[in-house]
Amino acid sequence: MVFLDFEQPLENLYSQLEKIKEIEAQGDLDLSAQIKEIEKKIKNQRKEIYENLTGWQKVQLSRHPERPYTLYYIEQMSKKFIELHGDRYYKDDKAIVGGLANLDGQSVVILGHQKGVNTKMRQYRNFGMANPEGYRKALRLMKMAERFGFPVVCLIDTPGAYPGIEAEERGQAEAIAKNLFEMAQLKTQIICVVIGEGASGGAIGIGLGDSVYMMENTWYSVISPESCSSILWRSWDYKEQAAEALKLTADHMHSFGIVDGILKEPLGGAHSAPEEMSKILKKHIKKEINRLKEIPIEELLEQRIEKYASMGHFTANEEK
Repeated sequence: MVFLDFEQPLENLYSQLEKIKEIEAQGDLDLSAQIKEIEKKIKNQRKEIYENLTGWQKVQLSRHPERPYTLYYIEQMSKKFIELHGDRYYKDDKAIVGGLANLDGQSVVILGHQKGVNTKMRQYRNFGMANPEGYRKALRLMKMAERFGFPVVCLIDTPGAYPGIEAEERGQAEAIAKNLFEMAQLKTQIICVVIGEGASGGAIGIGLGDSVYMMENTWYSVISPESCSSILWRSWDYKEQAAEALKLTADHMHSFGIVDGILKEPLGGAHSAPEEMSKILKKHIKKEINRLKEIPIEELLEQRIEKYASMGHFTANEEK
């Protein structure tokens, strides 16, 4: 079990619990009363911590090494998943995975960022930072979904699109822009969920949809707190202040009208009860598919365009 810095009180309690259980197992002592008391303290402590999380703490939770990633959710939600590879232009980008899945009889095209579950796999997946071919693969799968009338499900979890020279040489900005253009007019239902990090164009490249939700302990912003801090203060030391200033949490995004709602996570975060979180996510996706299917496609497209056209606020000064 991995504890973050603000979870230190929990770590101490878990350490005490482990020691008491070891003592009970080694001898004939009945320490069930002490075990129940510490478990109660853990529950209360966890509730106190998670009811008062700062923006930076939610960013830390979104990056928790034990947090479930796209492939985990797909495996839990679907008994049948056929992964499809390649963009048919350059190669297969491992940072974005996608394919055909069956959600209790409903065929969908599901895709998302994949970070990797250990150091070797994170390098293999490029830490969830997609190259242009990743976004072109995603678009290829979305166009296939449109052709067969399958809903599209996008799971977003990336620290950003890959910023390397080779990515720019192959048209990173154009690939993301093309996805936005095509997704705005894709003639099928699109459901998007931010399951971890939602950074900049890397996230929005598969994030335009009819239904866009965020999990409770995730973030969505044009820039990460560290990068914002390095630009404004020439140092990463002010990342906590940057996180608060950016207003990047799910609560902020919902209040701004950027996302349509928030998926409540189990107490302690998605990583504390991944199977439960998978059930919550699956139930939400099925509900949104059924809701969106009731809307005629042409009307759905009009609503989608209107939704994004109405985002943001501005004022105009009349010239005298």
